[in-house]
Amino acid sequence: MYSVRVTNFLAQVGIGDRIHAIRKQHGIRSAKALAELIPGDNVTESILQNIEAGRKNDLLVSQLLNIAKALRVTPIFLLTPIATPSARLDIANLSSSFDDMTVVQFDAWISGEPDGAYCWNTLAERSERTQLHAMRELHEQIRERRRLAAKLDAAIDTGRGDHAGDTTKGRLKDADRRIAQLTSYLASAGWDLAGWAD
Repeated sequence: MYSVRVTNFLAQVGIGDRIHAIRKQHGIRSAKALAELIPGDNVTESILQNIEAGRKNDLLVSQLLNIAKALRVTPIFLLTPIATPSARLDIANLSSSFDDMTVVQFDAWISGEPDGAYCWNTLAERSERTQLHAMRELHEQIRERRRLAAKLDAAIDTGRGDHAGDTTKGRLKDADRRIAQLTSYLASAGWDLAGWAD
């Protein structure tokens, strides 16, 4: 009996090898089939073949994002061998300032994680990352508030509003308070949040 070994795309070296391995793992048989999943014409079969063969190392940001979206992975999976967090970056043509950056540090840097493996050097960097973290938390709080409001509405509709509603109402109040705090902080930092929470 023969077994098929699936290549772990998370540890592949080189963006072309990672794209090829992800494509195969997702059952996309050819570069042509992948190109057909990408609307528009900035990622063609020929471009994909050249990337996978290592003949094309420089990608437009739009190409990288289009390929990642078609493969249903986040761009970090294409950019780095994420399964080897202590490895050095293998992205072509980066400046020497990236020479000592590991995969895990790059992930923290590119995702803006304030408590990640990358050490933010300046006050401006720290402030920007704190704002990014606040925006992400605000997004999560808004989603949670919507979920709680729907839960409360359902409890009221079924006649369980008095008992089940007290806890949910308290959690809604907490979410509203945190949303107000985060919105105020981001607005004072110059963020335009008009219509975002609607």
